Amino acid sequence: MNYFLYTIKSFSTSDAVDIAIIAFVIYRFFLIVQGTRAAGTLVGLSFVMTLYWGSIRYELHSVNWALSNFFDYFFLFIIVIFQDQIRTTLLEIGNSRFFRKKKKVIYEEEIEEIVTACEALRRQSLGALVVIERNSGLLNFSKTGTKINSEIHADVIYSLFQPSSPLHDGALILFNHKIQSAGCFLPLSTSSKLKKNVGTRHRAALGITEVSDAVAVCLSEENANISIAYKGKFIEVDNFTDLSIKLYQLLYSIKDGHNNLLLGQGA
Repeated sequence: MNYFLYTIKSFSTSDAVDIAIIAFVIYRFFLIVQGTRAAGTLVGLSFVMTLYWGSIRYELHSVNWALSNFFDYFFLFIIVIFQDQIRTTLLEIGNSRFFRKKKKVIYEEEIEEIVTACEALRRQSLGALVVIERNSGLLNFSKTGTKINSEIHADVIYSLFQPSSPLHDGALILFNHKIQSAGCFLPLSTSSKLKKNVGTRHRAALGITEVSDAVAVCLSEENANISIAYKGKFIEVDNFTDLSIKLYQLLYSIKDGHNNLLLGQGA
């Protein structure tokens, strides 16, 4: 009891800040890990730590020796196993308003051309995947495709996703009011929340938004459904007017709370 009272009396503002920072980091980490395969890895690590505690408590010397050697390299294992989640966390910090310079970007023409192209492609039951780069650089993904560097126009987007085009299976990346590259390969989402029948194009749309702040427009050639991927989630789109409105809201980042409301509508 005396020790508890002493702890309370000696508790300072720096201690509160220290605890708050650690709590926030752990909270953000769990948010990013949630719904991914890394969540299962966390359960496995928890089991190993429990086993290590048991080896000390019940004097299991062989087990304790093996796990002690394992924990010598524990932080290295954490970095290797959770490298994607750590990268995503650092990316969110770097893209926060505190570090990012304010710049006004005009998206109206891009949105109009994307919507017009998607309407034309849908009439022919063709698929498409258009990625709009924002603050996170996608140059490493753009390099996997063919450099286009043309003006953003619905006719160009339409022609690139024609079956006769050698670039129609990859993604189209838009940046700085230009079609930067076409036929690009994107990371596929490994989210455990995805249904098994979700195709490669949709997995790629989610995957690129899990590792960046990009917005991806995905048009299905199988059922003609159109959806927006943002922050690793799909946002439902009812029609092309709705597509235009939601793209405008996301690209202009009206308010984080508003974007979260949009994400809550998705699957």
